[in-house]
Amino acid sequence: QVQLVESGGGLVQPGGSLRLSCAASGSFFLISDMGWYRQAPGKERELVARIRSNGNTIYTSSVKGRFTISRDNDENTVYLQMNNLKPEDTAVYYCDARVLPTDWNDAYRNYWGQGTQVTVSS
Repeated sequence: QVQLVESGGGLVQPGGSLRLSCAASGSFFLISDMGWYRQAPGKERELVARIRSNGNTIYTSSVKGRFTISRDNDENTVYLQMNNLKPEDTAVYYCDARVLPTDWNDAYRNYWGQGTQVTVSS
């Protein structure tokens, strides 16, 4: 089993910054991709950013140039630095990890964190 624990959410004014963290723990062979998603009230969950184990990244267009995803493979932690936050960034942010549980012959599984609220408001 893998547990993902997010932290760093909160209330911030427009133009402000927040840094989200998500630490993976438990028993697993390796973590492949890690990512951040968000879900605003009344909307579907959407991808914000994703990072592979080799460091390659993708971002949704609305956050390019403002958000930066990074990871510490030794600590099994993924980060999301969010700058110049806008009210439309308000959502619950979830991290996910694509994991090989036991060895290379196993099947990948996806795990999710519990979510952390980000509210951008004056």
